[in-house]
Amino acid sequence: MPTIVADDKVVTQINVFTTTPDHQQALIDLLKEAAHAVRDVPGWRSASIRRERDGTRVVNYAQCDSFDAWKLVFEKLQDEGFIARNKALGTASPGLYEVVFTLVKT
Repeated sequence: MPTIVADDKVVTQINVFTTTPDHQQALIDLLKEAAHAVRDVPGWRSASIRRERDGTRVVNYAQCDSFDAWKLVFEKLQDEGFIARNKALGTASPGLYEVVFTLVKT
């Protein structure tokens, strides 16, 4: 389950993929396959995938315990060809984030 807590040092990668409606589901399926492939990497926490209703974007929200854990996950994804396969289905705009504020209605 994603953790959203300010200042907890969890590294969150938010990757927005631009794609086409005819490639959107294939990209989602590939991201799901990639999440299963890395779920046993030490420090990996979660992956959540969202799709734009018009078929043009997919957002992958993934979390690791630390930057070092994220590097291990990325290396495995690269070594197993997931990064190259993603490029065939869409254009990625990744970023690494730390939560600095959150407000929840109680």
